[in-house]
Amino acid sequence: MIDPGEVISRNLTDVKRRMQAACERAGRSSASVSLVAVTKYAELDWVRAIVALGMQELGENRPQQLLQRADQITAPVQWHLIGPLQRNKVRALLPRVTLIHSVDSVRLLEAIERIAGELQLQPRVLLEVNLSQEEAKHGFSEAELRDAWTSIQTLQHTQVMGLMTMAAYSEQAEEARPVFSQLCRLKNELSQQMPAARADQFRHLSMGMTGDFEVAIEEGATLVRIGSALWQGLEAPSE
Repeated sequence: MIDPGEVISRNLTDVKRRMQAACERAGRSSASVSLVAVTKYAELDWVRAIVALGMQELGENRPQQLLQRADQITAPVQWHLIGPLQRNKVRALLPRVTLIHSVDSVRLLEAIERIAGELQLQPRVLLEVNLSQEEAKHGFSEAELRDAWTSIQTLQHTQVMGLMTMAAYSEQAEEARPVFSQLCRLKNELSQQMPAARADQFRHLSMGMTGDFEVAIEEGATLVRIGSALWQGLEAPSE
């Protein structure tokens, strides 16, 4: 019988080894990159198992499932929302989430800012940029983000910590490199237009998933969002 804990432990060790190797190739410290374990397709027992192995950064795609699992996981973890967020879910989510990766419009950002003020919170967010220009993907275009950048810097409650993107799907990880490189350049350009205190805060690049996270690290990712590589070898129980 398969022990999920043993399988997850092996997978986690392998992912961390690959992250370390990518950091070494890029001349970076491994401490400069954090792993966010994506739990969208994971059984609750698997999530508990990876938390027991010391994994504290967990990413959910759906706000409702994040809220549910935040109640179910009693160990101290930090929840990241990595999928789309509707404005009507903001109020419930803000008190429970450590970082929102997927702020994809000025309207959503304004809703977060308003509700954060009402709740006296200082939420941390990343701005999602659709650099692959795929219609199915959410996010600012590069031009939209540049146009909104001056007003974004006037936010009083919301901490804009960096940028997020997803490369177009490909079986060749190397094909994602131009998108990741472009996001890094954009972050650097935008940070130069910020006051020093805000620029220091604007440091994160959330990019890279199971199929391309090593390339993302080589191009400057500070957060990689990995799911499948952590759960491979496991099967959800049949209904």
